[in-house]
Amino acid sequence: MPGRLRTLALATMAAAATLIPTGGAAAQDGCDTPIANASQHVIEACDTPARIIDKAVHTVPTPGQLAWQQREVTAFTHFGMNTFTDREWGSGTEDEKLFDPAALDFGQWMRAYKAAGARQVMLTAKHHDGFVLYPSRYTDHDVAASPWWTRGPGGKNPDGDVLGAYVKAARAAGLKVGVYLSPADGAELPHAWHAQWVEKVRQKQANGEQLSLPERMALEDAGRAPAGQGRYGNGSTPTERTIPTLVPGDDRAADVASGKLPSFRFTADDYDAYYLNQIYEILTQYGPIDEFWLDGANPWSGAGVTQKYNVTNWFRLIQDLSPDTVVFQGAQGVRWVGNEGGVARETEWSVTPSAVDPWTVIGGGLPNDSTDADIGSRAKLTAPGVKYLQWYPAEADVSLRPGWFHHPAERPKTAAQLMSLYERSVGRNASLLLNVPPAKNGRIDDADVASLTAFGAAVTKTYGSGLPTGGGPVTFDRVRLGEDIRYGQRVEAFTVQARTAGAWRDIASGTTIGARRLLALPAAVTADAVRVRVQESRATPRLLPVTVHRAQKPQGQAVHRAERR
Repeated sequence: MPGRLRTLALATMAAAATLIPTGGAAAQDGCDTPIANASQHVIEACDTPARIIDKAVHTVPTPGQLAWQQREVTAFTHFGMNTFTDREWGSGTEDEKLFDPAALDFGQWMRAYKAAGARQVMLTAKHHDGFVLYPSRYTDHDVAASPWWTRGPGGKNPDGDVLGAYVKAARAAGLKVGVYLSPADGAELPHAWHAQWVEKVRQKQANGEQLSLPERMALEDAGRAPAGQGRYGNGSTPTERTIPTLVPGDDRAADVASGKLPSFRFTADDYDAYYLNQIYEILTQYGPIDEFWLDGANPWSGAGVTQKYNVTNWFRLIQDLSPDTVVFQGAQGVRWVGNEGGVARETEWSVTPSAVDPWTVIGGGLPNDSTDADIGSRAKLTAPGVKYLQWYPAEADVSLRPGWFHHPAERPKTAAQLMSLYERSVGRNASLLLNVPPAKNGRIDDADVASLTAFGAAVTKTYGSGLPTGGGPVTFDRVRLGEDIRYGQRVEAFTVQARTAGAWRDIASGTTIGARRLLALPAAVTADAVRVRVQESRATPRLLPVTVHRAQKPQGQAVHRAERR
């Protein structure tokens, strides 16, 4: 139609029948039966390479994964003991009295996060130092032992439960909520082992050897023992445990006895039981939780302490208590993109292979900790040793500041830098996990708020809606594509073409599309029609409407002045 910009999706394959996506455990199909949609598939000995690719086509997101992929940006909140010790990694021996904010402005945090366009927020309820930001029944190394707990009228702080106040503020702001609970726990290191290790680190320092960050922190706090009960890597024998493990005077006893609160039986060692009990506390007291974040750090493995996690128990408990929760690095969850720079691959697949059952490992069974350049090509899916396929979308994490926790001397990234990261993460079939750490004064710095607000405004102005297409040729420099991922991810190669003065020409090309593909053109294009040609696809493409956009530069200074008012 002359005079109106049109966007067309041209496929090279015949139309497919409508598919109804399903989630659930890994599907096992006989090699002569039709393949059903599932979030995980078992690769069987009789599967040909073509059938494996067909299984990849029928690997689709669970409802929780689908909702997670639509949220685009999550604001990460690294806040805790390290905020008050000016550290990145704590030792686990810190005095609880060090956690002493004068106030915490949770509402200001949420306003800053929403200004950046975040639809979900996530708090570090426990980092590697083991200090817990809610009153846990299973440790004394928590916020209830800090001055913050009693700061308020009558010696009781209504926001003493930091996790509880954070969740309440997030939901009041209309935001989804995630929780980071570090499996690594320095507060729970065995005391005798810790004392011997510190002496070895002292000797290492005396010999002029380079120390790791955990070793340097241990020396700084060498006069103190770990604050917990020595459960991490203590060699305890796994035994049958009841979760929740009721403590003397437990306020949940009647509800557990009546069945109002569920209980579970797991075979677990001391630390796994501790971790399971904390998962239970979080999901029953603050749930439902939209994302549960499992960090893969294990800073003491080279020093003689290794905690063998029974992650299958963790995944099952999370699924039973909060079925739509996506677990970072967990089964039916989301994966690390492979770097901490907030950048996804040019070819980013949401369907990935595994040589082991994804329900038994952290990281989904991907080799090299998700850092390989290619993790989802046909060659990877059909390689010898692949036993499972799974829907496992990428999360690209990055911090607004150089560190993950707030340090006064550091400065935030600019809005322009954030916009570039958005286009290279959200725009490449990943979600952006943007860390914004509050300061010791309980607020997010003005400079951070200015960058976030300008960034969010630029995203809205650029991508909030497509350019109007009813008034003749349109000038644009961005193209947005997407697949309807309810039907999986299919496109392997495509070209975008524009029509100017009746002639079609290529303006962009790529490999994968997935949930979103944002294409920044080298120069602005004026055209009256745009179309997408799919050159390679695993099945009939299911493309969303194509939209065109014009980049809007962030207006940082004006936003900064407005924020300060």
